[in-house]
Amino acid sequence: MNAALQGHTASTSETTATPEVLLQVKDVSLEYRTPERVVRATHQVSFEVDQGDRFVLLGPSGCGKSTLLKAVAGFIRPSEGEIRLGGTRIDQPGPDRIVVFQEFDQLPAWKTVLQNVMFPLLASRTLKRPEAEKRARYYLEKVGLSAFADAYPHTLSGGMKARVAIARALAMQPKILLMDEPFAALDALTRRKMQEELLQLWEEVRFTLLFVTHSIEEALVVGNRILLLSPHPGRVRAEINSHAYGLQSLGGADFQASARRIHRLLFDEGEEGTEPELDFQHLRLAY
Repeated sequence: MNAALQGHTASTSETTATPEVLLQVKDVSLEYRTPERVVRATHQVSFEVDQGDRFVLLGPSGCGKSTLLKAVAGFIRPSEGEIRLGGTRIDQPGPDRIVVFQEFDQLPAWKTVLQNVMFPLLASRTLKRPEAEKRARYYLEKVGLSAFADAYPHTLSGGMKARVAIARALAMQPKILLMDEPFAALDALTRRKMQEELLQLWEEVRFTLLFVTHSIEEALVVGNRILLLSPHPGRVRAEINSHAYGLQSLGGADFQASARRIHRLLFDEGEEGTEPELDFQHLRLAY
């Protein structure tokens, strides 16, 4: 395998080893200012993401999950606590953390699909042009868009634009891929297809993923670990091991019961005895 592709090849071979903590978020409080006051978005949130995790931040609108993602990306500094990646404190953005946002019209319209994927590699001087093109084509093949390398963004569907954005992010071979409700703007069928493709891509590449959503069903499908955040300001309600579920679980009785229990944990609804007891391994309540 050429040097342009070494990074993720190495991470794939390491998946049989004991997972190592990659991201540490410790007692992080985040604030933002309005003309009237300072608003606390999260309060003393702590969690750890292991190498190769599909870690989901789940909570209602306004719980600070997207703000947390931006803090991990280095766009926002915590007012309290700290964030470390690979043991190094995060103080600013860096190529070891790449964000895929909800909107995909961030692809420059005058660049082809291939040029869009190559652009950050060239702009950051990560690779020279021949190596950048080779790596870009590799990830376009991974997301099933090799035949569209010379197409322009305006000719693509929403789902195809999402795949270009994912290929562009993975081509940088970041230590962690950050996704902020990336499929929320897509129709239901395309959203499910993108979830399926993301999971297939993870099986092949085994990247580390931090994924934000307000959909309980999406969290159960995409994540192997889920952090539940309370309504504003965001506090950790629970951390759940969700390995048992995937796209094939949608509609199943156990899946729906799990979704209902997560809803109760998020919003303090009802009594725990109103639903069948479920096997939530490594459930950690943090009230």
